[in-house]
Amino acid sequence: MWHDFITNTNRPIHKWVHYFPIYERHFHRFRNQTLTFFEIGCGRGGSLQMWKRFLGPFAQIVGIDIDADCKAFEEDQITIQIGRQEDEDFLKQLILEFGPPDIVVDDGSHQMKHITASFNFIYPRMQKNSIYLVEDLHTAYWDEYGGGLDREGSFIEFAKQLVDQLNADHSRNLLIPNEFTRETLSIHFYDSVTVFEKGRHIHKHAPIIPDS
Repeated sequence: MWHDFITNTNRPIHKWVHYFPIYERHFHRFRNQTLTFFEIGCGRGGSLQMWKRFLGPFAQIVGIDIDADCKAFEEDQITIQIGRQEDEDFLKQLILEFGPPDIVVDDGSHQMKHITASFNFIYPRMQKNSIYLVEDLHTAYWDEYGGGLDREGSFIEFAKQLVDQLNADHSRNLLIPNEFTRETLSIHFYDSVTVFEKGRHIHKHAPIIPDS
């Protein structure tokens, strides 16, 4: 994927270098599978083409943006939907049309309230074994995006609370397990990126084998 990025001669791609190992780690198992991929924020169109090349011929790539000019990025396997990422009616229509996404990459407005709104609506509707990735979360520390260190409402603070919810079964009744607890396998924190992996827990604890 890195080689594809540095040799790209198609539409421009703007991604930080350290994102590529993250993409490879979490998305590699989806290659050449039938899937639906949402990218929130189309940029200059190059990343949509990059996902198409990386994921293969069976992937449906859906770009989401508020800029109607992004419709020019449409091509085989890539469709563009114009709307606001925090608009629940718009998101509902997306899922009705394309089905629950297998992968979501949020590279949209980077506004904390928008990121959280998109996550709260889309994530519960995703199937098991899906991935929700939010990037450019350095903005969670910047005031102009609604962020700040330890600031209530930042997506990083929201995600920190979800770590507790992931472990709610072990909280000795201080937290009540919910759908997030039951349907989330893991949360990964990287520099400027947070990744959520969905999947139902069948056996949370290893069986106790008695001494022979």
